[in-house]
This record gives sequence, C-alpha cells and structure tokens, in this order.
Amino acid sequence: MRNVQGLAERLQRAWFTRQGLRRLRDPAYRFLFEPAPPREWVALDCETTGLDRRRDEIVAIAAVRIAGDRILSSQRLHLLVRPRGEPGDSARVHRLRGLDLAAGLPVREALDRLLRFAGSRPLVGYYLEFDVAMIERELRPWLGIGLPQARIEVSALYHEHKLRQLPEWARQGQVRIDLRLATMMRDLGLPMRDAHDPFNDAEMAALAFVKLRAQGSPR
Repeated sequence: MRNVQGLAERLQRAWFTRQGLRRLRDPAYRFLFEPAPPREWVALDCETTGLDRRRDEIVAIAAVRIAGDRILSSQRLHLLVRPRGEPGDSARVHRLRGLDLAAGLPVREALDRLLRFAGSRPLVGYYLEFDVAMIERELRPWLGIGLPQARIEVSALYHEHKLRQLPEWARQGQVRIDLRLATMMRDLGLPMRDAHDPFNDAEMAALAFVKLRAQGSPR
C-alpha cells in the first residue's frame, strides 16, 4: 500500500512540475522545480503591513536553512522590503518604521533573493499559508506561478503530535488543542524568542520542526 501511495505522489509531483514549467514566464527560475536536496528545508516568515491578503504589503522576509536535525543559523536571509504605500499602524507590531523601510529592497528584488536562497527545498513555517499567499500575490503576475515547493505547517505537525499522545477513545471526539506559538514552544521545551521579528519567527518554526521530527513526526 505504501509503495502504491508513493508512486501516486511521484506521479502527482511530476504532473505538477510539468504544469508549473509550462506556466513559468522566466526560464531562469527553472531551478525551483528541480529535486530538493535530501533532508533539507527552509523555514520562512514574513512581516506585513496588515492581515488583508489583497491589499497589505510585505515589509520584511526572513528564512533559515535546516539540514537534517541542524538549524544552519549561518545560512540565513533577513531582508527589509520597501512597501509601495505607507506601513501605517502595523509599525506598532513589527516595529519597522517608514524610515527603516525606505532603505529596503523593492519587493521583486527581495523575492528573487528569497527564491534563490530557498531553491526547491520544502518550506517550513508557523501559519505558513498567510505568508505564502502574500508572496504568491506578487509572484503570479511576475513569473506566472506560485511557490512550487512543498510546504510543512508546524502547527499541523504539533497538532498531530498532541493527538498521538491521547488515548484512542479521546481521538474520536472533538479535541481542542492550543496551537498558539508560545504554548507550542513551552510545551516542546524550546526557547521563546521576541515575536514579530521575522528571523526570530522563522527560527522558532525551525526549532519546533526539528524537535517534532525528532519525536516521531511522520513528515
């Protein structure tokens, strides 16, 4: 059964790659569809001017590579992004003022650096869906594709980890599991960094991912 499932996943991935390469507008980014280096991932986090996926903008991007059970802190990316509009009240959260962001990169240049840093490695993050949506809003008009890398949601791994600790009868009901970042980090015995700093958030996601894999996460 496992072999059949693995074959289905490989066929689906091959189809996805062919479709992505057909849509890709710039062949310089074909490397995104190459096989990922084995046992390597990239933890990712973005700071934005707000939570509206249609109108708000990215103001900072951070990423760090993971190899096996090691977080490669020396292989990091931490970029400020110059928004097209004003950062507004979001500066109270991420503490990035318009003055700070004025020296930031244009968003397309920042994303080019992110793509080349991540390559085809799977992306790891805490509530990664939002960050991916913000990035893809910029990517699709430019490259014709979204992010083709596999994605691993740390809060989902943690949810599975907590469910495995429950007796079978408890798993059948509706179990409420606290997925807040501070709760997860404390429960896993990991250090809580200062939040709303993109590199700290990316590093915490990486720490949680490595710890959960060590404790038997199926991913």
